[in-house]
Amino acid sequence: MNLMAWQGSIELGIIYGFMALGIFVSFRILNIPDLTVDGSFTLGASCSAIITLAGHPFLGLLAGALAGAIAGLITAFLQTKMKIQPILAGILTMTGLYSINLRIMQKRGNVSLLNIPTVFDPMKQIFGNYAKLLFPLLLIAVVILGMTLFFKTQLGLSIRATGDNEDMVRSSSINADFTKTVGLSLGNAIVGLSGALIAQYQQFSDINMGIGMVVIAMASLIIGEVLLFLGRSLQWHIISVVIGSIFYRLIIMFVLNFNPADRLSPYLANAAEGSFSHHLLSFIIRYGEVSTSDLKLISSIIVGLALSYPVIKDRIEIRKLRKAGEQNAATH
Repeated sequence: MNLMAWQGSIELGIIYGFMALGIFVSFRILNIPDLTVDGSFTLGASCSAIITLAGHPFLGLLAGALAGAIAGLITAFLQTKMKIQPILAGILTMTGLYSINLRIMQKRGNVSLLNIPTVFDPMKQIFGNYAKLLFPLLLIAVVILGMTLFFKTQLGLSIRATGDNEDMVRSSSINADFTKTVGLSLGNAIVGLSGALIAQYQQFSDINMGIGMVVIAMASLIIGEVLLFLGRSLQWHIISVVIGSIFYRLIIMFVLNFNPADRLSPYLANAAEGSFSHHLLSFIIRYGEVSTSDLKLISSIIVGLALSYPVIKDRIEIRKLRKAGEQNAATH
């Protein structure tokens, strides 16, 4: 793994960090399982790609964010006014966005931006070869600062209170439907911005690029919380989400570069032929090579392990205490 691989993983981690921040707003701030993300991510990418083709890449970023906000607004309308369950409302919006995204991309499954100027081209005059790293980094720093300040305002505190205790918010004469609408629109606007950036970064937009984005964002969110967030301030919680996204991309890089044949062949040579370890190592070497088609499975495993980490930790602690108790009982 060379320096370019590390830089590329960090760049992707920062760009997908926007999406993780959007999930953070809905899942952690509002406590709503919003599945609109898979659709609003592609919506932002498709709007960005089409407008970039027209020669306005910076406007494409703005359009992607605004389109994501509208998607969140529709989901909020279904939840608050039509009284549809949050998960089903997100699924309905996500399903409808598939057809809308196809229409935006002029009924093409893929829109290429090869040899088309993007937002990173003028940034190269300022940042040189690090434009794809520093421009998203500066942009996400602005978003983090904006989120931190916003959630300390009266409206922001009302949104946070809605996620903590909606009944209390309603009893305090706060319009909970409005706070949900603002929160979902904000979250999906950030997700749309992520899709808009990734379309210009990868120089294409694809109709299926949003599939599984909820799992990836949740993986980033949970990794950041498990590794870095220890009940600290809101600002640190937001930053930990982005760092978790970078860690997730680094994990993916290591997994994709792991070659079981190179690493395990010496152990296979030392294992007794016909033994269980010999058969196990042979199986891993033969079928254990990871490809890009395995990314969704890897993401699911990471999320599963991260979610079960507190339970596993508690069980280990209980087992240690039980062993200590048994040893004390044996000595007495």
